[in-house]
Amino acid sequence: MKHNKSSITSLVSAFSRAYHSRFDTPKIFDDFIADKLISEEELSMISKNMINGINFFNKDIGQRFKDDPKEILKWIIQVQLSPTPLARSAYCEKVLLNEMKLGVQQYVILGAGLDTFCFRHPELENSLEIFEIDYPTTQEFKKKKIEKEKLNIPTNLHFVSKDFTTPFSFQELIDEGFKYKKTFFSLLGVSYYLTKEENASLIQHLFNNVPTGSSIVFDYADEKLFKEKGMSNRVENMVKMASAGGEPMKSSFTYHEIENLLEKSGLLIYEHLSPTLINEHFFRNRTDYLSSFETIHFIHAVKK
Repeated sequence: MKHNKSSITSLVSAFSRAYHSRFDTPKIFDDFIADKLISEEELSMISKNMINGINFFNKDIGQRFKDDPKEILKWIIQVQLSPTPLARSAYCEKVLLNEMKLGVQQYVILGAGLDTFCFRHPELENSLEIFEIDYPTTQEFKKKKIEKEKLNIPTNLHFVSKDFTTPFSFQELIDEGFKYKKTFFSLLGVSYYLTKEENASLIQHLFNNVPTGSSIVFDYADEKLFKEKGMSNRVENMVKMASAGGEPMKSSFTYHEIENLLEKSGLLIYEHLSPTLINEHFFRNRTDYLSSFETIHFIHAVKK
């Protein structure tokens, strides 16, 4: 990964969430804080770059809406950028809030980017410790934005810098106050940028140090990732964009492979959402362009 590019990835993800919060109805995931972390200059820059790149995404759409740049931008965001971030965030936070009812006291966000959970849930400041783990450059980028917007960092938020391609050390978490308590992990938009071995090692290390009942929600790409074109070639475009941005996608899994990986770390799959089920849960009866990505699955797994 190019560390100096990490903030761009998180920025584009936050941009898509902010756009959804501003313009889309009904809401799948209302990240009303994302707007605050993106300047008007950044919004304008990303929007112009997307509109100017419409021929990469779909020449026919570019021609059809050549006099309507707002519709071009909407098409790119809703077809290419936002479906997976919106659905996986909505799913993950729904599971987390339910897990808190079952005793979870710690939330570890792996690859946090410009995540805004702690700012959207100030009522949890005294009941949930939150640990955001990400690359140092991305975290510094986020801290500067928080400071600029004069957002108060809650006492339950802890930053831990980490390169996920290096061995995981729990000491870094412990130094920030992490305890041996029932814990919920999220690993969203990360697994496909790691090798299969790196994914297996990370999950094994995570669950070696937490009690029974701790769990994780993550998304993964299935075995069709590098073959499937998807609607309007969006799967193929996703893979190409990742590579061009210096963050090539490295792994895809069959369901059986995921099941075995988790089993070796003492986890059982509690829930698996296929693309079809994701579409049913989050995109049913919409009249816009939003629909689930053809190769992305969600998993909720629990330590035995």
